[in-house]
Parts: sequence; structure tokens; C-alpha cells
Amino acid sequence: MSSTPSAVFRLATRFDDVGFSDIVKIRNKIMELRAGGASVFQFEGGEPFSNTPEHIKEAMTRALVEHKTRYSPSSGIAELRAAIADKLRERNQIAAQADEVIVLNGGMQGLFGAFQSVVNPGDEVLVLSPYWTPIKDLIAHCQGQTVLVPTAEARRDGFVETLARYATEKTRAIYYNTPQNPTGIVYTREEAEAVARFARERDLIVIADEAYEDLVYEGEHFSIASLEGMMERTITCFTLSKSYAMTGWRLGYAVATEPWMTGMRKSLLYSTNGVSTPTQWAALAAFTQESDFLNTSLAAYRKRRDLLLAGLNELGLTCESPAGAFYAFPDVSRISPNSREAADILLDRAQVATVPGIVFGEHGEGHLRFSFSTSIETIEGGLDSMRKNL
Repeated sequence: MSSTPSAVFRLATRFDDVGFSDIVKIRNKIMELRAGGASVFQFEGGEPFSNTPEHIKEAMTRALVEHKTRYSPSSGIAELRAAIADKLRERNQIAAQADEVIVLNGGMQGLFGAFQSVVNPGDEVLVLSPYWTPIKDLIAHCQGQTVLVPTAEARRDGFVETLARYATEKTRAIYYNTPQNPTGIVYTREEAEAVARFARERDLIVIADEAYEDLVYEGEHFSIASLEGMMERTITCFTLSKSYAMTGWRLGYAVATEPWMTGMRKSLLYSTNGVSTPTQWAALAAFTQESDFLNTSLAAYRKRRDLLLAGLNELGLTCESPAGAFYAFPDVSRISPNSREAADILLDRAQVATVPGIVFGEHGEGHLRFSFSTSIETIEGGLDSMRKNL
């Protein structure tokens, strides 16, 4: 019998260009260092530093006690979808109705469904760069092509002019992330209007990622789907992970009109067939019960941001102040212009774990991503270690 693998033992070609996360590899190296007795100052993660608010956990407990554990409608329980629609109208100025809302297993499932609903094989998607790393793989899974558009160029030369330079007859959609991961850029209303104008003129779809909408320090968060003529051509994805420290709960939602909502529903139906029922009742509490959690969290993140930025700039790692999200993205070329090498040097010499900028696309090279969603002690300890060892 031949030892040569049969052609049948081959993954479907849609996975050919889909990779795994570089951040997982970094965490594996951290575990190796810790196993060897080393202390590591972790700045690589995207995990909120705080715990899920008590009133949300209590709502989950009540749901279990009240036996709210059976199948729910695959698009989400009616009460939660109505509450989300209220929030979208009041806070995002998106004129959404409950039937235009779908509850999902985290923001990732929303983005997965959005790209699956829009992108055909061979289609091109304009992605403002640097960008959140899984986006390229979500597009590749649709057998589409990622076209990187430098954010700095767009902000300097104008979004319409810059997007026009990178668009072709194959362009199908724009990925629009604000606040942006990894840079912390918060797009202004004027910038959103320019992107919207381009999308309308070229008849493109916008996939909007607003995972960090509640973490804005300068300016205001603005939803592109709130603009005239944009809701019908925008799928907007949200998550409770960052706003309410609910990463492990896997709760997100999206808002869209037809035909996109049909695509989102099919994607959900034939993957997970809905979201855990008790967790949806917990999410309802997040949207409907009075709490100062968002305000107190924002103040705590601002304190951490300012502490980290002061230290990085003091070390000569020049960093613009992120207007949103919880990442700093300093220029580390004084350590090494190769961001992977710079990350290795920091980890080996100072036991400081970061993410190489190249992971976020070619326009991230020469930078490292530091998350300031960690303890004050970690930030102070990491900065002190860098002062002593760089």
C-alpha cells in the first residue's frame, strides 16, 4: 500500500490561505518562559482587566434558577433583540428594528457571517491598515482577496482619493474598524462621511467593526451605518466582550437589513444554531439595568493609557496617544526596524511580551502593540524592566 497520502486526504481549498493567530504562538513562548521560572510582564493580550459586573452574573444565575435553558430562537430572544435595537437607535443613531438585529457568539461570529454574506470568490475587500489580524483570514475563507489601504495615507490625502487608488472593478466591500485595533485611531464623523460617499458612489458594502465603541478617550464614537443611505449597505458588528468584560461569555450582535440579514441568519443557523439561552438573559441585564460600569472602566483605562504612554515616550519608543480601544502602538525602530526581532528582544531582555506590528499587516512594521488592559503593577513593572534592560 502506498505511503503517499491520497488526494482525498486534503483540506478543502478554502482553507489554503487561512492561517492561525501569531498571538497564540507568543503566548506559547510566554508559557515556556514561565515554566522555566521567569516572570513575564504581559502586554500582548486583548482581555479586559476587570471582571464581569455583578448584575450581569446575577442575571445569568436567575436564568438558570428559572430554567431558562431551552432552545431560544436562533436569531436571539425577543427581549434582548428589542433592547439592542433600542440601544442602537439611542446611542449609535442607527435606525434599527428588532428584526434587523441578530445575537451572535461574540464579535468574531458576526464578522465571519458578514464576510460570508458579502464576499464571493475573487472579490476584493479594501481593508484600512494596520488591521486586526483575523480579517485577512476571514476574507481568505471566502476565497476573496485582501487589499490593504494605509490608514495614514487616507488620513493625509483624503479617504475618497486614497480608496480610489486601491479600488478595482473587483472591489466588493470595505472593512471599517473604529476604534481601530491595533492603533487606537477613532475615525471622525467627517472621515465616516467620506468612506460612506465612496461606498455609495462605487456601490460597495461596508462591514463595520465597532468592538471598542465604549472605549473612546478623545473625540466621539460614530457609527457609519447612521449616515443617510448607509444602513442598507452596511453590516455593523458589535461585541459585549470589551464593553462589559465578557470575553469568555462569547456574546455579540450585528445589525443589518436584507439581504444581508438572511445571510447572517443562515451563517448562524448552520454553525451554532444560536447562542446559549442563559447568557442571552445575562446580556439583557447589561443593556437594561442601570450601572456606572462603562464610565468607571473608561476612567481606569484612561489612567493606564496615560501611564504606559508616558513611560514608552520616555524610553524613546515614540507613541501617539490612542484615542480609543486599549492598545498603544509605538515606533520601536530604535530597538529594531524588524518588529518580530524587536518583540523577541523585549521578551528575552526585559521579559516584556508584546505583539509584532507586522502581524497587523505591512503598515504595522516597525511598531509593537502593547495592551494597557492590564494591572497598574504590570505596567509599572514592565516599564521599569525596560528601563533597566534596554
